[in-house]
Amino acid sequence: MTTSRARVAHIGIAVPSIDAALAFYRDVLGLEPGPPETADGATIVGLALGDVQVELLEPRDPAGPVAKFLAKRGPGIHHLCYRVPDLDRALERCLAAGYRLIDETPRRGAGGRRIAFLHPKTTGGILLELTE
Repeated sequence: MTTSRARVAHIGIAVPSIDAALAFYRDVLGLEPGPPETADGATIVGLALGDVQVELLEPRDPAGPVAKFLAKRGPGIHHLCYRVPDLDRALERCLAAGYRLIDETPRRGAGGRRIAFLHPKTTGGILLELTE
């Protein structure tokens, strides 16, 4: 697989309980959950689904973004993450094109990866995460 173009890295799914959500992914689809991590006030468990990861996001901080999402919208797709070859350049292009950034400077996310989020008001209602 080439790394010279953007592709889907993972789909973040907000759930009230990772243990309850794992029943489908582990027992029905036969996926092996990775070790739990903590980022952005949530516990995150990744599952490899082909070349794309599914990340189950369970809130730990009641004031965190995942808890707020669950309170407002309930369980479901929280965000899509696109892997790009050059995160800094992608953010420059986003700003130049008028996209609103939640993170103007990349920060560390799950797995220690550099990430940045784009505001859903400028991306067709979808919270987008970019990573390298």
